[in-house]
Amino acid sequence: MGRTTVSASRVVGAATAVALALAVSACSSGAGDDAKSGGSFTYWSMWRSDEPQAKALKAAIDDFTAATGAKVTITWAGRDIAKKIGPAIAANQAPDLWDESDDKVYGTTASAGQALDLSPVLQLQVPEENVPVSQVIPAKYFDMLPKDPSGSNHYVIPYEVVTNAMFYHAADPAVASAMPSPPTDWAGLLKVCDALKAAGKACIASEGEDPWTNALYFDYLLNGAGVNVAQLSADKSGAAWDNPAVLTAAQQVEQLVKGGHLIPGYDATKFPAQETNWTAGKAAFYMDGNYVTAEVAKQVPAGWKTASILPPTAKAPDAGLIGFAIPKRAKNAAAAQKFIAFFLQKKHLSGISTTALNITPRTDIPAPAELADVQKTLEAPTVRLSFDGAGGSWLPKVLNENYLDFWHGKTTAAQFVAKCKADQVTYWQTQG
Repeated sequence: MGRTTVSASRVVGAATAVALALAVSACSSGAGDDAKSGGSFTYWSMWRSDEPQAKALKAAIDDFTAATGAKVTITWAGRDIAKKIGPAIAANQAPDLWDESDDKVYGTTASAGQALDLSPVLQLQVPEENVPVSQVIPAKYFDMLPKDPSGSNHYVIPYEVVTNAMFYHAADPAVASAMPSPPTDWAGLLKVCDALKAAGKACIASEGEDPWTNALYFDYLLNGAGVNVAQLSADKSGAAWDNPAVLTAAQQVEQLVKGGHLIPGYDATKFPAQETNWTAGKAAFYMDGNYVTAEVAKQVPAGWKTASILPPTAKAPDAGLIGFAIPKRAKNAAAAQKFIAFFLQKKHLSGISTTALNITPRTDIPAPAELADVQKTLEAPTVRLSFDGAGGSWLPKVLNENYLDFWHGKTTAAQFVAKCKADQVTYWQTQG
């Protein structure tokens, strides 16, 4: 089941703080046919040429050409790339290499069997480092992905990792007083929220109209209770919603709502109103992807120290990938694969951290200081897709609006669970 995220445009626009929607023409050329060694290839990127990620990629492309003599014909296609890749493949005009988020690579190509299995890339040597790619990209990032029709989950090789967490200003005296150490259970988090409330600060800033970030609390609580959201969503009978652990997780979320721990007025605002209130110190925590640090970099006050925690009891952090993919019918796949290994060199990939201020999958590349907690969280032995990969039309048809009604206090935990169960039964009846 393909995933869609409400904040996807913000994920990919993190480096510039504002995600711009561009309609960039992405035209393919037959470059590579004239390469002396067959080492040239075409590449479409999701980045605009002026973005920090593009700068890191450009530098590596220049070095690749200097080292190999291979020409890379690059098109900075922007955010419309996922819409263009399918038609390009159908017209046999696709590039040899492209990059996007793992869910878009899966949804547009891999799920239809149109993505090349990149397992051979894992065996390639990372130039100048004398180790294979498999030793610098943890296997857990592939293990979490859904498999394509051939059974492969190696259709994307990541160069950037995104995860969701509760971000806060560690140097805020009110936060430091209320939370001398991170809570280890849900009751502990509620105690922190109570202490903040007593000090006159809201515990959680919430963009009230965003079901994605708000439902991440529920998702992490279900994870802590051993409930797989993808399996929950796939139950056509709806009986999976009767699992007592599901109601318990909903009741824990309800404690935030009924306890008055959400910033006042949250249910009548849209992004970025509450993000702004959070950076202004009006609330302690803000649930979002790690791209938020770059997003608010220009508005946080002097002395701001970003830190993060997961909702207590969560067993594994969620993760999203941005990386390389190759269409199955690419003319110059071998050359493209060599470039992937080339870019994964520490000296090139470090640009994703130092220039683009994001996290790489390599554990030996330090994250930006403001994402140190996030990188430590990602050191967990396993990672998971947010909502365990559930998504597609299930989210808007079953979860999103029901969750917002619940999050806004219009329904109880029990009513929310019952409504989701009923809507899920209807949903699957209409899926055929």
